[in-house]
Amino acid sequence: MRMITFFLVGLTVHVVFFLSIFDIYFTSPLVHGMTPQSTPVAPPASRLVLVVADGLRADSLFTNGSSRTPYLRSVIEDMGTWGVSHTRVPTESRPGHVALIAGFYEDVSAVAKGWKENPVEFDSVFNESRHTWCWGSPDILPMFAKGATGDHVYTHTYPAEEEDFASTDASRLDSWVFTQVKFFFRSAKTNATLKDSLLEDKNVFFLHLLGIDTNGHAHRPMSQEYLDNVGLVDAGVAELVSIVEDFFGQDGRTAYVFTSDHGMTNWGSHGAGHPSETLTPLVVWGAGVNHAQRVTEPQPYSDGYLQGWNLEHLRRVDVNQADIAPLMASLIGVPIPVNSVGVLPLLYLNNTDQFKAESMYTNAIQVLEQFKMKMKQKKETTLSFLFTPYQLLTESKQAELIHKTRILIQLEKYQDAISLCQSLISHSLEGLVYYHTYDRFFLGCSVVLGFVGWTSYVILVILKTHASLNRHPNLTKQIQSRNLARLCMCVAVVITSFLLIQRSPITYYIYCLLPVPVWYSVLKESGTLRNLIQSAPSLPLWKCFVYFVLVAFGIELLVVSFFHRAMLTVGLGVLSLWPLLSGLFRTAKLRSLSWFLGCLCLAAFPLMPVVGREPNIHLVTCAGLLTLFTSACYLWSSQQRTVLHTSDRYQFVAQMLHVAVCAYVPSLTHSSLQQKQGLPLLNQIISWSTLASSIFVPLLSSTRLFYRLLSILLSLTSTYLLLSTGSEALFPPVLSWLMFVWINIEQEALLAQGRQELSTIDFSENIDITRIRQLKLDDIRRSYFFVFFIITAFFGTGNIASINSFDPASVYCFLTVFNPFIMGGLMMWKVIIPFIIVMCTFETIQVTTQLSSRSLFLIVLVISDLMALHFFFLVQDYGSWLDIGTSISHYVIVMSMTIFLMLLSVLTHILTSRRLKLWKRTKMHFP
Repeated sequence: MRMITFFLVGLTVHVVFFLSIFDIYFTSPLVHGMTPQSTPVAPPASRLVLVVADGLRADSLFTNGSSRTPYLRSVIEDMGTWGVSHTRVPTESRPGHVALIAGFYEDVSAVAKGWKENPVEFDSVFNESRHTWCWGSPDILPMFAKGATGDHVYTHTYPAEEEDFASTDASRLDSWVFTQVKFFFRSAKTNATLKDSLLEDKNVFFLHLLGIDTNGHAHRPMSQEYLDNVGLVDAGVAELVSIVEDFFGQDGRTAYVFTSDHGMTNWGSHGAGHPSETLTPLVVWGAGVNHAQRVTEPQPYSDGYLQGWNLEHLRRVDVNQADIAPLMASLIGVPIPVNSVGVLPLLYLNNTDQFKAESMYTNAIQVLEQFKMKMKQKKETTLSFLFTPYQLLTESKQAELIHKTRILIQLEKYQDAISLCQSLISHSLEGLVYYHTYDRFFLGCSVVLGFVGWTSYVILVILKTHASLNRHPNLTKQIQSRNLARLCMCVAVVITSFLLIQRSPITYYIYCLLPVPVWYSVLKESGTLRNLIQSAPSLPLWKCFVYFVLVAFGIELLVVSFFHRAMLTVGLGVLSLWPLLSGLFRTAKLRSLSWFLGCLCLAAFPLMPVVGREPNIHLVTCAGLLTLFTSACYLWSSQQRTVLHTSDRYQFVAQMLHVAVCAYVPSLTHSSLQQKQGLPLLNQIISWSTLASSIFVPLLSSTRLFYRLLSILLSLTSTYLLLSTGSEALFPPVLSWLMFVWINIEQEALLAQGRQELSTIDFSENIDITRIRQLKLDDIRRSYFFVFFIITAFFGTGNIASINSFDPASVYCFLTVFNPFIMGGLMMWKVIIPFIIVMCTFETIQVTTQLSSRSLFLIVLVISDLMALHFFFLVQDYGSWLDIGTSISHYVIVMSMTIFLMLLSVLTHILTSRRLKLWKRTKMHFP
């Protein structure tokens, strides 16, 4: 019962620490209650056509544009203004479209909704328009219709099943959109009601073109399919403009915006901060837009792309992606979305200086309204004597800047007014960040205090329960405990009162009050620390010091490996020398040599590229054959020591045949997709049935140590092969080899103490509690090895911290229709499989060393928590968005790993020790 209680308390504490990062860094930046701001001057356009080519890279449009995209190239050179739209991380479809149409960068909480639903309601250009007609993907369009007030956003979408990576040609998605738009305008000529609506002002037409993105995922951005799709879009846009101009009688009141939500890497993924993902094209032309401006002087862009695009003679105007929303709003005269943080790019506008000044003033007031609302909210929830306003934009300074700007506009000093507005916007945006992060330091201190307290408590529990210390009775312990409880209660009351007065969110109570019981538990166990100090003379202090220095160095190595995977190679190189340094080489030469070679083979994987690997299905087949060969040898050698039941033998033969089938299925699937014949149904059935049975099949095998581990390996490898596209398929067999050697070496060291042979150990036999020994320094080494191999299993073949390391081709044996949740779930299971292999090894070592799982796991918990605390201090909210996202994701990964390992330890215990008996078995005989 105490074990279960400790597990639940530990799980709760770590869940709280994990969730704290979302309250500190991932809260929504949006505020509500602002008044929409409109420009009083008449707009240049009556309608806007927005075309978003999903997944289109800037270089794919601008390079060789005259041959691949002749129409858009002619627009760039004659009729419009062009530039690069810089996106932010995560470079995914939903946040990209939100930035384009609503003008703000959506917080990461939207990922929990799969980028489909609105985690918070927000304003958009579509919402502020009179009417908006949309055509395209069912993943994007509905969220803007749902968020709009009234019923003026009309969506036309194709079925989600059409988004199939294995389709013959995904460009048909874009053809569908262009066809629907043609039909729409054709029918409007005979539909008087629709025609009247179209002839009104402030209308928007939105075309979402998903074909390029789908072809990029399926065939890569350099493929002919991708480039042909870009050409199809160019021809479609040319025809679209002709249709629109014809319908409205060439009235010159239509503005056009062509852009993309995100780019794509060379290997067909997106989500992170690589330039190929964050640089997207922007071409604007039509009513109110500047014509192409020819320049002779060098332009202020040092990225080196202009020469490659042959556009150095035309003025390039780069924008942040959120700047497009105020640009579209200004062109058609609708209020800028109230949550927009975009700054109106004036170089795109072809209008009077008065219009530009008034538009920029509207933009400044709109951003300032958000700042004022944010400041008001924070002021209301902070004690007056503790509230520190943003000094660059106090209430008096706000009034002064607004008044001065209006005076300058009235005096027709438009350029001075524009400069003042830009300064006001800059200060307002900085102030928004200031108030958004106002409580960050306070919350961070609370979390760190709880973190240090919990880690200290776990160390004291380890010392109290599993260390041989000289314990001295303390007669005043109960009195001290009561006094300590009263003190902690008073502290909790003070904290609660403070938070109540400030009307803090409920989560603040959890973060601030959690350290109180944690530190109460620490102080309550202070006697254990005194006993340790008193027992110090009898301890091997020099050996303890060396161990702790090595572990500290090892923890730092693991922290650095999150930034540089090659450090895992260095670590494996050092670990390969362990038998030699520990003296095990003298008694177990063959196993020591196997350990050395296993470490070196595994060390090769962190040096391989995470992303950009070309599929090599032959390596998947080789991995399957390697697994079969090693399993056969393993099974043959095991049967020399134990007699395997006939039914178990049949099961292993069936599992090995299953591995052979799963090694062939990826090759068959890859061949079928290359020939554009789609995903074979039989392959899909085999894949899903393998996935569904991978956890249950090992439960049918013998619980003898070697046989259960072999069954688990065969079952998990079958699934891993189906999720592999290249060299990563070799990772589980190599990792399993090293884990098997680790088990044998640990047992070799214990045989001298009279421990039983590995071949006679049964997982189903519980450890005799009376034989549980005290912890030794070697157990710290075992726990560190475990954490090291868990991190190696995590980063050995990929980096889940980087979204663009995901290769959609990995799931093609299961499905080819775009489904982010199922695809993400399959990729997570692929990451978990090496975890389970390491966890099963650790479970085996706990059994063979006759040490309770709680004992070793507590040490693992301390090591993991020290890493998590390290990453908490490395979290940053400055620098590039990639740096910010990476620092946060590292903390989230380590915390998730700690929580996950707690749950996974229960799963692996069941996986190794439980057995499903579907038929009656006779008793095994052992020589």
